[in-house]
Amino acid sequence: MDTARQRYQVLGAGILSLLLTLGIARFAYTPLLPLMQQQAGLGLAEGGWLAAINYLGYFCGAVVASLISDLQLKDKLYRIGLIMAVISTAAMALTDNFWIWAFWRFIAGVAGVSGMLLGAGLILNWLMRHKLRHELGIHFSGAGLGVALSALVVELFAHFVDWRGQWWLLSGLALLLAIPAWRWMPKPEQDPHANQAAHMQDNPPGKLFFSTFMLAYFCAGVGYVVSTTFISAIVEGLPGMAGQGGWVFMVIGLAAAPACILWDFIARRLGYIYSLALASGLQILGILLPLLKPDLTGAILGSILFGATFIAVVSLVLTMAGRYYPSRPAKMMGKMTLAYGTAQTLAPAVIGILAEQSGSYNIGLYLAAAVMVLGTLLMLLLKPLEARQQRLKAANTAKPATH
Repeated sequence: MDTARQRYQVLGAGILSLLLTLGIARFAYTPLLPLMQQQAGLGLAEGGWLAAINYLGYFCGAVVASLISDLQLKDKLYRIGLIMAVISTAAMALTDNFWIWAFWRFIAGVAGVSGMLLGAGLILNWLMRHKLRHELGIHFSGAGLGVALSALVVELFAHFVDWRGQWWLLSGLALLLAIPAWRWMPKPEQDPHANQAAHMQDNPPGKLFFSTFMLAYFCAGVGYVVSTTFISAIVEGLPGMAGQGGWVFMVIGLAAAPACILWDFIARRLGYIYSLALASGLQILGILLPLLKPDLTGAILGSILFGATFIAVVSLVLTMAGRYYPSRPAKMMGKMTLAYGTAQTLAPAVIGILAEQSGSYNIGLYLAAAVMVLGTLLMLLLKPLEARQQRLKAANTAKPATH
């Protein structure tokens, strides 16, 4: 098979793996949350806890991924993750017990790592080995498409099947996606000399830069998880917006699908750090718009802004990790995802509790926006830290050797 054709298949496998592991296994829960609250007796706080447990699964999976450097093992875990995504989706329909749901949400979270981290690492490695542009925007478009797909399925069948039937429909779709996501992802090459990435020079960031970067990404994780988890329920609670939550969630996905590719181009012009800060600032506005303008227009505009930025932040950060560590990109990807995953684990539970006490999600959105403001300022701080690091490196290089 020629390289151009195989490139399309490899990128296609990555997109489909995200449609499955993120769009369905993880995020179908968001448009289904109002239905499960209405039909299955799921409470506000319980809904938050299920989301937190899902992200805890993702966090644990990210820890494992950060410790693995063997490409063959990554490939095996990627394929196991596809199977776990299908099973955990179907299993949600088999019970209405909170603790069993919690178990399967945890498994779905672990499965999300296979598309988001393991798949991204395998694809980045393949692109570098074949000396192709190593940007992940096309791959991460699968996350937005997955969000839109799950929301579309839920909305189209909301009047025909109950919450349980929805999970069955989604599990059938998940199985269909798993087949090409499995078959089109090439096995890593056994020959160590074939891996050109091994001969690439790593350019790791300094400790202060890296710590600041991780804290900024933690803040981004808070903003991301609050909206992606609760946006459907938030919109359903706005005056005159009953029945619109799933469609608004679909708008987020449709906006996210082309966004990563667009932000790759923006990053080429502005640089990665300024692009991250810009995306983060626009995401804050996207989070707040449904509150500042509590009608359909505000909800849709906010969803477009949020969708166009949240997955772009992830894509830019993970691409930066690949540029800092071209020989072993998954290591930094994993560490950054731990920061993001910590936010994803803590924030939904906190927001769910606040929502139950106050009777709405508004305070949660304001809190998420405030954390995002801090994250944006930290991202801007990265630029002088990077310049300082470059000056120190240049000064050390210029020093005469001593004997």
